[in-house]
Amino acid sequence: QKSTREHRLNMARILVTGATGFVGQTLCPVLRREDHLLTGTTRDPNLRAGPGNIPLNVIDDIGPNTDWSRALAGAEIVIHLAGRAHVMRDGHNDPAAEFHRVNVKGTQHLAAEAAKAGVKRFIFLSSIKVNGERTDEEAYRETDEPRPEDAYGISKRDAETALCEIASGTAMETVIIRPPLIYGPGAKGNLQSVLNAASPGRHR
Repeated sequence: QKSTREHRLNMARILVTGATGFVGQTLCPVLRREDHLLTGTTRDPNLRAGPGNIPLNVIDDIGPNTDWSRALAGAEIVIHLAGRAHVMRDGHNDPAAEFHRVNVKGTQHLAAEAAKAGVKRFIFLSSIKVNGERTDEEAYRETDEPRPEDAYGISKRDAETALCEIASGTAMETVIIRPPLIYGPGAKGNLQSVLNAASPGRHR
C-alpha cells in the first residue's frame, strides 16, 4: 500500500485536448481512475464537464493563433488528441491547407505555448499513415523513412518534425505515438464504413 506522499508524487496534472472525442472518451476515465488531475478541451460551448467528469475548456478552433493560456495553466503533461481527422469525403475547398493549418501549425503553436508554460511532457497522437499506406513483407519500424501519401499523413509527419524541433530547444519531453486504425464502441469514419459494408443482410 503506497503512502499518501508517494501517491501524490505519482499524480500528474494533465491537459487532454479533444477530451470528448473518440479516444479521449476512453482515455480520460482511465487516467481519472489512476487519480491524475485532468482538464480537457472541447469545441462544444455547451459542455462544462467531460468524460470522467473532468472540467473542460472550450477551444473552438485549433490553429497558429489559438489562445491556450487558460487551458495550459498548471499543466505538467499535455496529451494532444485534437486535430483535423482523416476523412473519406472532404468538403473543404482546400483540404491540404486546412490539414496543415490545424495539424501542423496548430500543434506547433500548442507545443511552443506548452513549453513556455512549463509543461514537462507533450504526448502527440500522430498516425501510422506517416509511415505509408501499406507494408507487404514486414511491419513498419520506428526507424523506417516516413512515406505519407495523402494530405492527412503529410500533416502528421510535418507536425512530428515541428515537435522535434521545439523539443530540441526546450526542456519539454516529446512523445509521439503512431497508432493504426483505432477500434472500439462508437467508432466512426473508415472503421464504421467497413463495419457497415460487412454487416449481415447488407448485400441481400
